[in-house]
Amino acid sequence: MFDVSLLWSALPTLLAGAQLTLVLTALVILLGMTLALPVALCANARFWAVRAAAQAYMLFFRGTPALVQLFLLYYGAGQFDGVRQSFLWPVLRDPFWCVVIALGLNSAAYAGKTLSAALDAVPKGLREAAFMLGLSRSQRFWQIDLPLALRTTLPALSNDVILTCKATSLASTVTLLELTGTARLLTAETYAPYEVFFGAGLVYLAINYLLMSGLRKLERILSIQTASPSP
Repeated sequence: MFDVSLLWSALPTLLAGAQLTLVLTALVILLGMTLALPVALCANARFWAVRAAAQAYMLFFRGTPALVQLFLLYYGAGQFDGVRQSFLWPVLRDPFWCVVIALGLNSAAYAGKTLSAALDAVPKGLREAAFMLGLSRSQRFWQIDLPLALRTTLPALSNDVILTCKATSLASTVTLLELTGTARLLTAETYAPYEVFFGAGLVYLAINYLLMSGLRKLERILSIQTASPSP
């Protein structure tokens, strides 16, 4: 029988675990979006070797499970003496940063692919107009190409943010007590998985609802700013 009192008693602990979920989500998104632009530029580069490297990166991270990527980084990196003796080891032996790096690289592959297509789809007429106005290649990119591409990709990037938030549940597999990890610990203590994980689901739902509401508001603001003035 469903125990509502147990659900309510577990919520404060679950909310405490959700704080780590939010921190992980923010850092993963920051890393992913920071790397997405270089990945997109490399994917659209003139030189085939640069394009091939970007395509290989996106193929690996989009074609393999994020859990496998996390395990390769967290459990696999320590097998190499060069890694253990390098300056990277204090970071790579920390499960927190392994989650941020693994999911950030995964997020960058998806966002980079989307941004690459959006940059490639910028109308040639706008680029020709920018050239006629005397804008340099750099000015055209920062003032025309990138703003248009970001507005085009915002719905897809919004989905990536939601998926990233849910993907942070993988952190529980490497000992981090975020929301899912906290739920697993409570389940072991209470032997009530249904109530505990139902509560965890409600917390995830609330977080993602707030994220979706904020991102939709941002989309509306940008759509209003880019709308053509009525005659």
